[in-house]
Amino acid sequence: MSEQKEFRAIIRIAGTDCYGNLKLPFGLSRIKGIGSNFANATVLAAGLSPDMRLGYLTEEEVSKIEAILRDPIAHGIPAWMLNRRFDQVNGKSTHVVGSDVDMSTRSDVELMKKIVSWKGVRHSLGLRVRGQRTKTTGRKGRAIGVVKTTLFAERAAAAEEESKK
Repeated sequence: MSEQKEFRAIIRIAGTDCYGNLKLPFGLSRIKGIGSNFANATVLAAGLSPDMRLGYLTEEEVSKIEAILRDPIAHGIPAWMLNRRFDQVNGKSTHVVGSDVDMSTRSDVELMKKIVSWKGVRHSLGLRVRGQRTKTTGRKGRAIGVVKTTLFAERAAAAEEESKK
């Protein structure tokens, strides 16, 4: 008689709750900082089947996946797949996952503002950073377009009432 693994509907991997009914690569790609290619590489490095459902993972397999996510280069994942290569702070290539993605992005933007680079200036002014057009798009919070004649009429009527008082 074959041993039936216990199915769990929700599994916590790398600080993120993942649905157990998804296959391994798709379930891992739901974690922030992990794309589909990196998820496939992680599954292959762990020696697991890509057709396996996330809910059937044992605690040992989950810890193995988390160890690969912490240090992917030591487990045979090439450096070009990492999302933080040649870090400006320590010069090493790492892969950040979860809330660390937001923190590293925020620290990069703060560094750009501090050294007053062009991207830093654009970030600090709240403008587009990557060379997009700004003549007609990205007009948040300002008056847009032509003022209608009805608005002119309402303003003129309000001004007349003010002057009569």
